[in-house]
Amino acid sequence: MKIFFYLLFSLSVFANQSARIKDLVTVKGVRENPLIGYGLVIGLNGTGDSGGEITNTSLRKMFQTLGLNPQREITSKNVAAVIVTAKLPAFGRVGQKVDVTVSSIADASSLAGGTLLVTPLKGGDGQVYAIANGALSIGGLENGKKMATTARIPDGGSVEKEVELGFNDKRALRLALKNPDFTTAARIERTINQELGGKYATASDATTIDLIAPSNYERKMVELIAIVENFKVIADSAAKIVINERTGTIVAGGDIVLKKSAISHAGISVEVKGTSGKALQLVEGTTTINDLVKALNALGTKPEDLISIFQALKKNGSLVAEIETI
Repeated sequence: MKIFFYLLFSLSVFANQSARIKDLVTVKGVRENPLIGYGLVIGLNGTGDSGGEITNTSLRKMFQTLGLNPQREITSKNVAAVIVTAKLPAFGRVGQKVDVTVSSIADASSLAGGTLLVTPLKGGDGQVYAIANGALSIGGLENGKKMATTARIPDGGSVEKEVELGFNDKRALRLALKNPDFTTAARIERTINQELGGKYATASDATTIDLIAPSNYERKMVELIAIVENFKVIADSAAKIVINERTGTIVAGGDIVLKKSAISHAGISVEVKGTSGKALQLVEGTTTINDLVKALNALGTKPEDLISIFQALKKNGSLVAEIETI
């Protein structure tokens, strides 16, 4: 059976397409924050934990909180100990709802039908930023059975504490490129300064652009960012080929250079630009990685052969690009 590699490549016609700055950068401090907590899920139909110190101790403390004082150890197959996680939005406000994920940490076989008791969710500083509770929603089927040791509670968390950023009062901001690149950073700096009419942006490295607010945008940082993030810049990218051996997919991006070369591997003969008897002819000027892959596919090249060919081409300098195998 022939295994074909498919190439996803960027055509030169798209190379000069511009992208909005908002799609290329993140703003320092404007991000989600992970929250975590420990809780109990109740109401399970005999599919909870079989016992254990953590679950039993938690049950005892819960009853004590409710004014009860059980004298004996409490064990119930209708209860499960869980870790609860959520993400606090960048500008989350008190009362705002967030989605919650609940995961079993003991030997419960299923969380289906359970209800999460009120659970405080803490940030990295140890402070409580949200409270979670509610009925669990189990998704996903496999062979007709629920994969139910992890569940979600849509809007199951409520923000209780805000992270104060004072964003609109800032006089300066730091932008960080999602894909670090000196050329792109320099282009963003130049575009912002040209559009705002002054030296307000400074690219300090391949990732960082510092932006100072013009005097007419004092206490108007939201308005300034709304304008800046819609400026368009041509983003540069390194020449790179990513090969997925499992799926037979090759993704090539950037200005990949394929120089004159001849290939002989496992009975396959290919010549890039030239004349050679029965060898495959690829004409200079139209020879691309796409042409090469199509030609090798036509010859029934195996995945491991194609990888070896690319690596050999890179080694001898005929292929100017980074190769990554995943």
